[in-house]
Amino acid sequence: MPLRSAERTSLVPQVIAQLRAQITSGEWTVGTRLPPEPELAAALGVGRNTLREAVLALVHAGLLERRQGSGTYVVGSHELTGAVARLVADALLAEVLEVRRALEVEAARSASLRRTPADLSALDTALAAREAAWESGDAGAFVEADVVLHRTIVAAAHNRILAELYADFSAALRASLADAIGPDLTADRYVDHARLVEAIRARVPDLAATEAAAFLEAPRSP
Repeated sequence: MPLRSAERTSLVPQVIAQLRAQITSGEWTVGTRLPPEPELAAALGVGRNTLREAVLALVHAGLLERRQGSGTYVVGSHELTGAVARLVADALLAEVLEVRRALEVEAARSASLRRTPADLSALDTALAAREAAWESGDAGAFVEADVVLHRTIVAAAHNRILAELYADFSAALRASLADAIGPDLTADRYVDHARLVEAIRARVPDLAATEAAAFLEAPRSP
């Protein structure tokens, strides 16, 4: 519903609250691009300056991210994401890999035991998209596709808390992956994930865990 007030300063907190509610409720999931500024401002019944202030506040909170030439995207489901992002930004790569191992190895093990036919379909789609992104030579697209595949594996574990934790971490992980891969895709940076997906499909938890851990040993693995 449109927000109405005589004072822009009093409107900004209302807009922040409404945008936050749309994010935390799942109406706008992580990865969603917000509507264009004129459209969103009209929908909320506020001026564009008011909307910009609210969006900026949520960018600082770690819920939104502005991408030059692309738009504003949801990158976190709550403020914890921003805190995690700041921790990851200041962390050593080895520390990031340790956290990834803690989350992703258990996710792979659980996914191999709990995956559904729908999960397998989603995994196949995500894996194919990752391969296509690599073949395209677009490093940014590959990072996005890699994150999607790992989040799909976590989703297949069917553990709500693990999924929430990983959603917070993966928003920060994207920047870490981009740094590790660099601006160009070279053969030495490629890590095959097909065996991991097949281990999940075959319901072999120890093999799935081993495959998930293997590509996290190398300092610059995606």
